[in-house]
Amino acid sequence: MAIRTSVLFVLLFLSSANLAFSLYEDQVGLMDWHQKYIGKVKQAVFHTQKAGRKRVVVSTEQNVIASLDLRHGDIYWRHVLGADDAIDAIDIALGKYVITLSSGGSILRAWNLPDGQLVWESVLKGSNPSKTMLIVPMSFRVDKENLIFAFAEGCLHAVSSIDGEIIWRKDFAAESLEVQQVFQAPGEATVRVLGYLESSQFHTYEINPRKGDEMKHVIVDFPGGLSGDTVLVSDDVLVALDATRLVLLTIFFQDGEINFQKTQISSLVDDFHGLVEILPSKLADMFALKTNEFLVLARVTDGGKVELVEKIKEAAALSDAISLSDSQQAFALVRHENEKLRIFAKPVHDWNMDLLKETIKIDNHRGLVQKVFINNYLRTDRSHGFRALIVMEDHSLLLIQQGEIVWCREDGLASVIDVTTSELPVEKDGVSVSKVEQNLFEWLKGHILKLKGTLMLASPEDVAAIQKMRLKSSEKSKMTRDHNGFRKLLIVLTGSGKVFALHTGDGRIVWSLLVQSLRKSENCDYPTGLRIYPWQVPHHHAMDENPSVLIVGRCGPSDDAPGLLSFIDAYTGEELNSLVPIHSIVQVIPLPLTDSTEQRLHLLVDANQRAHLYPRSPEALSILRPEISNIYWYSVEADNGIIRGHASKGSCSHDAEDEYCFEPKHLWSVVLPAESEKIVATGTRKINEVVHTQAKLIADQDVMYKYVSRNLLFLATTAPKGSGEIGSATPEESLLVVYLIDTITGRILHRMTHQGSQAPVHAVFSENWVVYHYFNLRAHRYEMTVVEIYDQSRADNKDVLKLVVGKHNLTSPVSLYSRPEVIAKSQSYFFTHSLKAITVTSTAKGITSKQLLIGTIGDQVLALDKRYLDPRRTVNPTQAEKEEGIIPLTDSLPIIPQSYVTHALKVEGLRGIVTVPAKLESTTLVFTYGVDLFFTRLAPSRTYDSLTEDFSYALLLITIAALIVAIFVTWIWSERKDLQEKWR
Repeated sequence: MAIRTSVLFVLLFLSSANLAFSLYEDQVGLMDWHQKYIGKVKQAVFHTQKAGRKRVVVSTEQNVIASLDLRHGDIYWRHVLGADDAIDAIDIALGKYVITLSSGGSILRAWNLPDGQLVWESVLKGSNPSKTMLIVPMSFRVDKENLIFAFAEGCLHAVSSIDGEIIWRKDFAAESLEVQQVFQAPGEATVRVLGYLESSQFHTYEINPRKGDEMKHVIVDFPGGLSGDTVLVSDDVLVALDATRLVLLTIFFQDGEINFQKTQISSLVDDFHGLVEILPSKLADMFALKTNEFLVLARVTDGGKVELVEKIKEAAALSDAISLSDSQQAFALVRHENEKLRIFAKPVHDWNMDLLKETIKIDNHRGLVQKVFINNYLRTDRSHGFRALIVMEDHSLLLIQQGEIVWCREDGLASVIDVTTSELPVEKDGVSVSKVEQNLFEWLKGHILKLKGTLMLASPEDVAAIQKMRLKSSEKSKMTRDHNGFRKLLIVLTGSGKVFALHTGDGRIVWSLLVQSLRKSENCDYPTGLRIYPWQVPHHHAMDENPSVLIVGRCGPSDDAPGLLSFIDAYTGEELNSLVPIHSIVQVIPLPLTDSTEQRLHLLVDANQRAHLYPRSPEALSILRPEISNIYWYSVEADNGIIRGHASKGSCSHDAEDEYCFEPKHLWSVVLPAESEKIVATGTRKINEVVHTQAKLIADQDVMYKYVSRNLLFLATTAPKGSGEIGSATPEESLLVVYLIDTITGRILHRMTHQGSQAPVHAVFSENWVVYHYFNLRAHRYEMTVVEIYDQSRADNKDVLKLVVGKHNLTSPVSLYSRPEVIAKSQSYFFTHSLKAITVTSTAKGITSKQLLIGTIGDQVLALDKRYLDPRRTVNPTQAEKEEGIIPLTDSLPIIPQSYVTHALKVEGLRGIVTVPAKLESTTLVFTYGVDLFFTRLAPSRTYDSLTEDFSYALLLITIAALIVAIFVTWIWSERKDLQEKWR
């Protein structure tokens, strides 16, 4: 009786609980974080009218157009345009439209200033590539005649600012004219077009802005030749460089006449040498020159003479001039001196006068100032105040006003190149009594609030307190490692050459470093970061040593450019050492070998396929020499369609003194027919991937053995016509061929052809299977194909009992030179989305089920169970196959809305997805990067090995107490009932 009553009580209690696996509103931010960025700003326009919010509209190198709050730097709105839709110019029209010119001047758009909604879009057609220019006249009349002028692809277009209608179009490319400037002077009724013809003639046009008619055309010959650098210093004066770039040309065009005046740059700057360029800063009657060592400011006098105003040796940046009144203009000059920024606002016509002079202390890790944009406002005393928007070398964006940094945005994180992780320090023992008492009080308070929330008795204030306490009590932001392995450092390398360490708990920046080796210098003119690798990973008992990472880069865009290395402490962000320049670097091979200091050995392969050992120490060399005969690598020449295999045959013969260099030995080659196949994608397994078991138990108690090898290469080729955009080839002209190649022997283990299919191809390789995504021209749909490889040489070892008790020796050495007996199983499925990236989850022991993480064209991440991509799926699976987990076959892969890892969020400009195993086997950490950053924890098979963080221990204790009370009460009732029956 007592037991039945207790069971009934438990069932009633559990039935009242609403069990679900979705993400509730109060759980947002507990396991994930999302950060929005815009990238490196290249253009900015302020909008600070009295009515409405004060904002600045910016365009960036990541093709982002955004509106930022001037008070806090927050994003009001933004739009991330396509990779091929670079923004050429921006401006504000009529005080309410943001005008953008993009895609090489072919697309003109108007966005609503308050909310960023697209108002209209016009496609501007032209004939030849050319400079792009946007001219928005200053007018506040809202009518059809308010025109915007856009020059692109050799044509000048007049477009209505109201609806985007193209009013007229004039083609200058037909006349072979290289247009340099298009402008409309205030108060003038004509549009002027200035340009060169074959670099020897200077042309000026005056165009009727309403009809596009040519009103005047003047030509002047210049036999010395002209270069493309020009700047307009006034409405009738243009400054240009001649063909030698050693002479300044001051060009005057007034009253239908054109006159030239030459000025030797050497006479203007005494110690001038090297290249010179004219900066595009718009300064009234002034212009700026940039040489290798100086920033030169010069003025054009009324007589046409060029005078030196200032020669600045330190790093500096100039803004465009802004109007303070009808007769006064000012511009900003920012000088970088040691750890200080000196900001000046000067009137254009009086260099010796300072309207503003401020000094700001700034972190050296932000690098040098790159650009500055200035805006003015009226103070309460009616004097002019200034605010400066500054772009730094690390792509960060700062707003400076009244001598202080108002806000700072770390927009360098919008250009992540590569990611690695580092464990946090181990937490030291010892906790104070007061801390224990405080934690106990917080624990009791938190569980009481959780109980109120569970019983639906919590007020809105209690719900907010629960959310706050959950975030605080999760301990996710502590700077020590946890037993589940959730807390780590994400160390990211960005396109600016800056390295950030982000905490996985809340995404905050722990430290940042602008790597000196990745900055432009005499030794390295064009440094570029390539990859980041773990370098030194001390054992967790070595408390006095910090882990470090290796940054690999090169000094130029080509593969044979000199390389560079930087070694950085993962805990402090200090650069420990750097090597610049060194040999070229085309491949980095991390080896499974470490020295006594636990530095991991790496082989760096140069453009000649020579392998160089790092660290360069006698100990590392002694560790490598016994293993060098077992080290192989391969190279892919995509342009030539050749894959080569290499090994080491001994020390380099070209440099006898370099004992850490190893000469390559050519082993094999795979040459593809260039007329029919072009390499479009390659893929290999992750180096650190863990495979739990090689055996796979199938439905009929049979055993299949996975062919698991770290030396397999997935290669995809397509017909040359099919390597372009989708639709560039017909189904008969295009085919997709995939290969699985053993990189030790060069043997092709599997080859498959997809007729009528083409690139782009995205692939992921894991364990014994590869999944790749492509476009099927015949079906007009995207497809995903899975290929699994099994080892037939062990097909006789099918006794499961012997396998369990260990009778089969599956660990015996296997040589790749013996011909493998493999069998491949494959299956293709239709898939709805185009992809940007694809990867697979990874866990500590490889036991948990795999999920594919797919970066969709909509900038979201979809988790797709690997079981949907099982080549053994059939339309009518048997009962044994159903018990195994085989899903019935369908022609398409399902898109389940709840399977989006990013929920309703978008990772704009998504470029990559990185998975990192946690110590908890059920969980993997997922980091997605693009213009935005997103991080979350994912449990593909759910958290079968742990309780959730919001598990209510208080409710469990109350349940147990209630059961004890119920048992005790029912026992008393039972005893009384028995006693009453005995008295009868």
